[in-house]
Amino acid sequence: MDWREQDPENCSIGLTLEMVGKPWVLLVLREVFRGLHRFDEIAQHIGISPAVLTRDLRMLVDAGVLERRPYQEPGQRPRTEYWLTPAGKELFPVLSALKAWGDTHLSGPAGPATIHRHRGCGGLTTVALSCEHGHLLESVDEIDVQPGPGAIPLRMGDDGLEPPTSSV
Repeated sequence: MDWREQDPENCSIGLTLEMVGKPWVLLVLREVFRGLHRFDEIAQHIGISPAVLTRDLRMLVDAGVLERRPYQEPGQRPRTEYWLTPAGKELFPVLSALKAWGDTHLSGPAGPATIHRHRGCGGLTTVALSCEHGHLLESVDEIDVQPGPGAIPLRMGDDGLEPPTSSV
């Protein structure tokens, strides 16, 4: 089956974007990766409304990306912190790739606002593609996109015409 004959309904990119592609979600995750875990800190740091942050945190918890952990300051009511789950930590390369692209194409003359260093040696981190055998890929031209085991054939529309195809 050619990818043009494949229904994009269960595309992993599309399904992931349904979650992390909403406004604010990646910025919320950025703050949790940076060490902000409390609702008020996250809201204040990125300027998000409490209603939107509540919605996004609930969605990320329901999706298994974040987990709630209770805490209580002395003399205060119990509250909740938000921590990355293992699945949430797996999103770090996605944020790193977006950051790397922005550092290259959008940061000003002074350079990027933040840098990521390896705690072990102090070297700057990079994002790289590799295959399961450890070969580093230098270009997308080295990648063949093929239907996977979950590929669904494209269905014809009610009018007999094929639905529009995606370029991704």
